[in-house]
Amino acid sequence: MIIVDKKIVANIPLLEVVQKELLDQAVPTVFFFHGFTSAKEHNLHYAYLMAEKNIRVVLPEADLHGERSRKLSMEEQALYFWKIILKNIKELGELKEAYVRNRRTLQNQIGVAGTSMGGITTFGALCKYDWIKAAVSLMGNPAYHHFARYLVNELQSQGYKIPYSEQQLEGEYQKLLTVDLSMNPEKLNNRPLLFWHGKKDPIVPYTYAYDFYQKVKENYSEHPDHIRFILDHHAGHKVSREGLLATVDWFEQFLQ
Repeated sequence: MIIVDKKIVANIPLLEVVQKELLDQAVPTVFFFHGFTSAKEHNLHYAYLMAEKNIRVVLPEADLHGERSRKLSMEEQALYFWKIILKNIKELGELKEAYVRNRRTLQNQIGVAGTSMGGITTFGALCKYDWIKAAVSLMGNPAYHHFARYLVNELQSQGYKIPYSEQQLEGEYQKLLTVDLSMNPEKLNNRPLLFWHGKKDPIVPYTYAYDFYQKVKENYSEHPDHIRFILDHHAGHKVSREGLLATVDWFEQFLQ
């Protein structure tokens, strides 16, 4: 039987999904991050299918979302977009330490995944943490610095006034460089990485991730099966069932 346990770990609200008989055992674990304006409950279908493969899945609540939400407009929340991602990355380290300390995960069998903002988080996590064994980014973007500039330009083109000076914006862009995987590709270190993206995605253009994939795949010559890009030519900003099942298969292959 698969159980869904709502709890708080390291002061972070989350859902933990696991086979009941594995609840108190150290097993392969995936930390799965949700997207912008979404919430942890929205990815339970991923967690259920991975739990069937004897993987523990932890679904954290991102700051300013779900249980951690505050009364902010969409525009106000958007201003915190990168701060939320950086906090996701920091809190991933805290969650990992808690689960290892409590003997609920195997330190050498940890995966990270996410959709949209969660997929972007995944790339930053790979840049910061060498203990991640395998990862899946669904509709993510590894080029933090360039994508941040793109998002600001998009908001300004829509008439939204950014409440920061150009100097302040430059300072914010600089904060992203240390976790910008596109500028630190060596941090990937040939770890198994699956990308999924819709070619018609109007929110997170696929080209950033695809260009990065083309750049790093030559480093996987000894293990070409450790990197894969699924480009759905018909999809927009929504993961297909193919992407869902490929995610489950990826972790079953590389965490077991």
